[in-house]
Amino acid sequence: MRNSVAVRDRILDISVNLARVANWTADSYEEKQHLIKFFLDQTGDYLEELRKSKVSEEFRPVMTRFSREFEKLKSEKIQKDKNWWAERALTWSNILTHRAKLA
Repeated sequence: MRNSVAVRDRILDISVNLARVANWTADSYEEKQHLIKFFLDQTGDYLEELRKSKVSEEFRPVMTRFSREFEKLKSEKIQKDKNWWAERALTWSNILTHRAKLA
């Protein structure tokens, strides 16, 4: 992994980014759109790093499911239902935080 960041730490980086964008989406989407885009792009880069890394068989199903859900979140129009989008991002943040120990 680039810069020798541990897999578990990179998963936690993704989790923190999702929590940030979830909060900004729910509370101040109009003002924070540029930051939301930046952190979503960064999260996509982190996810790509994880795909190239060795993760445990125990964590692999979580990563596969998250990858699909993340692509859905990125492609959706947030303005359509900000709170529902934010809730899903925050849910994945929590899941990844708790599952990072399996990586």
